[in-house]
Amino acid sequence: GKDCPQLPPGQQLDYSINSPIGNAGNDSPMPLCKYSTPWPTPAAKWAAGQSITVSFVPGGISHSGGHCEFSMSYDGGKTFAVIHQELRYCFVGSKPSGTTNVVTQSSYTFNLPKDLPSSDKAIFAWSWVNASGNREFYMNCADVAISGTSKSYTGKEMTIANYKGYPTIPEFAGNYDTG
Repeated sequence: GKDCPQLPPGQQLDYSINSPIGNAGNDSPMPLCKYSTPWPTPAAKWAAGQSITVSFVPGGISHSGGHCEFSMSYDGGKTFAVIHQELRYCFVGSKPSGTTNVVTQSSYTFNLPKDLPSSDKAIFAWSWVNASGNREFYMNCADVAISGTSKSYTGKEMTIANYKGYPTIPEFAGNYDTG
């Protein structure tokens, strides 16, 4: 879009943004963050405690929901701490009556934690473990700048599943209490 920052040198536009980065049994998953070269400018500039809205492009499918997490990394993408979760019903909003691929919720608004530290090189990530269908793991990252007063941030470690070297979570559509 018109407000997107310039790509890092040598990188190409990601046309597979709706594709999983890994799936159960795949010996060659994509890296957690597809780009390892920092972008010349951040995709967004946020303040700790600020309300943000994350919107997803139309055209995807919901896989009956699942678990979405929004996370931050301050070490170049080696570790991610969760800042917001949408458990069970990500993309479907509420418990579906059966398996569905219809997306009924495509944006989420939440407050960033007030205790995020400042950084011009933080990484914001979205990840998703789908509830039905092939056992896949989805994730996208963006370089962001954060202004805050805390010295560090500690949060729940980001869930990684259905990805090489991590557990495979079986389908859990309709069984949301144990998914």
